[in-house]
Amino acid sequence: MTYETALKKIHSLLTFGSRPGLDRMREFLRRLGDPQNRLKYIHVAGTNGKGSTCAVLSAILTAAGYKTGLFISPYITDFRERIQINNRMISKKALTEAVEATFPVLEELRAEGIVITEFEYVNALQFYWHAKEKCDVVVLETGMGGLLDCTNVIEPPLCAVITAIGLDHTAILGDTIAKIAAQKCGIVKSGSAVVTAPQEPEAMEVIEATAREKGAALLKSANLPIKIKEMTLAGSRFTLEGEEYFLRLAGRHQIENAANALTALFYLRNKGLLSFNTEHVRRGLAAAVNPARLELFGENPPVLLDGAHNPNGIAALERALEDFLPDAPVTCVMGMLADKDVDGSIELLKGLFRRVYTVPIQNPRALGAEALAEKFRRVYDDVTAFPTPQAALEKALMTAKAENGAVLICGSLYLAGEIRPEILGVIHN
Repeated sequence: MTYETALKKIHSLLTFGSRPGLDRMREFLRRLGDPQNRLKYIHVAGTNGKGSTCAVLSAILTAAGYKTGLFISPYITDFRERIQINNRMISKKALTEAVEATFPVLEELRAEGIVITEFEYVNALQFYWHAKEKCDVVVLETGMGGLLDCTNVIEPPLCAVITAIGLDHTAILGDTIAKIAAQKCGIVKSGSAVVTAPQEPEAMEVIEATAREKGAALLKSANLPIKIKEMTLAGSRFTLEGEEYFLRLAGRHQIENAANALTALFYLRNKGLLSFNTEHVRRGLAAAVNPARLELFGENPPVLLDGAHNPNGIAALERALEDFLPDAPVTCVMGMLADKDVDGSIELLKGLFRRVYTVPIQNPRALGAEALAEKFRRVYDDVTAFPTPQAALEKALMTAKAENGAVLICGSLYLAGEIRPEILGVIHN
């Protein structure tokens, strides 16, 4: 089997399952020998900040010498980003071999009327590979929710981590913060601990109640005494307990994500479950990367790529622009999926940009460029719909150079994946 054939097999599967529940996943893993039971985990759920929190956890653990597995979603430009060890993508050869070993089991199940979805299968692949490679610990990001997310087939993790909770995927997870929080808290298990980022009061109440019910220790990252010294688009400097650190991820929200990761790691060290020192933390924070999260390309003009696609993410982006580009004329290149809170996001973005260029995204759920432009014209005078993201990027770069401004591309991780190679090509040529 070639790598291309392996990818085709993965992508041939249904995106969504025919029935809710974890029974299909458990049966699939049972036939694979239950690889998930041979690993230790830090399990991460939330609405915003999961990927960055996982990146920090993985980078510090790797710096400390642990063989660290990482499972994230979605990917930006390469499918293999989703499954990593020590912050390196699974090789094409290893992925192909994993598919060869596991796909026949999936086909057995299908013949019995048990349908495994694409996300379930990719999750099974990472369990299989991380177990085969004997990882010391796996940083495991949920896909959607937590309670019924197919990552939630593991025994109690070393620690559960809850990032910022907001309104997203409301048709599936619930239409209130409390309902969504209840789904996210499904990863909290008895015999483990839960660490949480700052939350809306309704979410925090659910997290506190779940911790009490499960008898899980609860730690709040807001209690970590971090003092910010400097924030730039290249990253942030802060002090913690007399030590100074540099976080490569930019933005105030990324400091909150790092604090969440650090709170979990310090707890596990205090419990004797992990071992690392200050230098490991310093190296990990400086090395952590998460593409398309306020990612800076070049400086003349500054080009920022951000995957913010829901109100919480847009609000974090708004704060970052106010911190870093308060006076610069910003040209925004924006594409969004139709099933996101487009109107709410546009309302939050009001007044931040000099102009907006709307673009299509290569996704069946995408909102058309002209339809998005019409929505933006309610709050902006200078709005243009472009036929492709590439055309919008070229015009935005010309405009930003002429007026000493900046370019921001945002609205969807799908757009980020499509346009990121184009940005790299323009900046490096």
